[in-house]
Amino acid sequence: MARRGFQKTAMAVIVIAAILKLSFAGGPVNSIPPGTNSSNTSLELAAPPGPSQVGQIIFDIPSESAILTEASSGQVLWQKNAHKRLPPASISKIMTLLLAMEAVQTGRVSLDDQVTVSATASRQGGSEVFLAQGERFPLRDLLKAIAIASANDASVAVAEYLAGTEQAFVTSMNRRAKELGMKDTYFFDSSGLPAPEGVQGNYTTAYDVAIMSRELVKYPQILKWTSTWQDSLRGGKFVLTNTNRLLNTYLGADGLKTGHTEEAGWSLSATSIRNGLRLIAVVLRTESDEARVEQAAHLMDYGFRAFARVPVASRGRRVGTVAVPNGTRTVLPVETGQPLVVLTRRGDESLVQKKLVLPRNVQAPLSKGQKVGELRATLGNETLGRVDLVAAEPVARANPVVVFFRRIWGALVYIVTLGRG
Repeated sequence: MARRGFQKTAMAVIVIAAILKLSFAGGPVNSIPPGTNSSNTSLELAAPPGPSQVGQIIFDIPSESAILTEASSGQVLWQKNAHKRLPPASISKIMTLLLAMEAVQTGRVSLDDQVTVSATASRQGGSEVFLAQGERFPLRDLLKAIAIASANDASVAVAEYLAGTEQAFVTSMNRRAKELGMKDTYFFDSSGLPAPEGVQGNYTTAYDVAIMSRELVKYPQILKWTSTWQDSLRGGKFVLTNTNRLLNTYLGADGLKTGHTEEAGWSLSATSIRNGLRLIAVVLRTESDEARVEQAAHLMDYGFRAFARVPVASRGRRVGTVAVPNGTRTVLPVETGQPLVVLTRRGDESLVQKKLVLPRNVQAPLSKGQKVGELRATLGNETLGRVDLVAAEPVARANPVVVFFRRIWGALVYIVTLGRG
């Protein structure tokens, strides 16, 4: 009995010593550092874990590289050589349009801004709207010319307007690609035209094209342009005809961007939406315009027929709590930072499970919306999608004296429990 009492006393001393150390040395290590916020969850855009791939049905299409993804989550539904580096041709313009729309969104520029065409922009050749040096256009008209008619001259004019020179703009293109996690992409120019002999030209992968396409379709104005078959410039004097013939043949198709050079072949990043489900199909280096349309349609047919949407969580849904030992409140409710919807094979919807990934505790101070964990949607051993779990309320750091006595009280309760045992 005396030995047992000594063991309990020794244990109590150890517990109190540990509490004193925590109280004056900072707190538990098993916590997420303050300052982590999930307000910008893009894609993934720090590079997040890569999108999931549902078990792929085996079939093939002739394109050299291809991928099919769900737009809201980036979930991969099918792929072929998706990480093979290939020249994108005018598909590069997806990044040009993305940077322009991001600049509009932040207020740095306006769609109504007047852009003066430079001599450089007027000399691009290839697919163009025959801009003349000194001509002035609203930024929206130049973006429309890029989105609908794949105009190289408009791409350079926009690049120069946004960054001063096309070279400076291309630096921004490559920087944004890295931010988005496009690990196998390099941009040489804003239009996708081939580089001079001996110079490294544009390259990308179907996987990376899907990433930047996913970002671009977040802008309704872009989809309004890319779904337009014909429009005009110069007061109706110049007709713009869309280069994406999928618009005329596929139900729900509303974008996105074609590409063609002799080296790149015929490529397409296509998107369509049906019953709230948006898919992105990328085919690179097919043999003809007809082939790229047919193969992109084949991929999207597969996606719409074989998969069903499973809503996992709405934005702001409270799903659990986590301890905050040094906070003014010791229990923090957590909620989803964004909605989570995943795709699974039809018939497997009921098998999707939710998994909360939370630390034992976090350290105050915490702001509302600060990331504290993750909600995952799983099917068997596969993670289909994930979304940040964030602080539902702010929590300030408690007075150190309060934290100290809170821990002493916890230790006393523990000692009493030991004594009863």
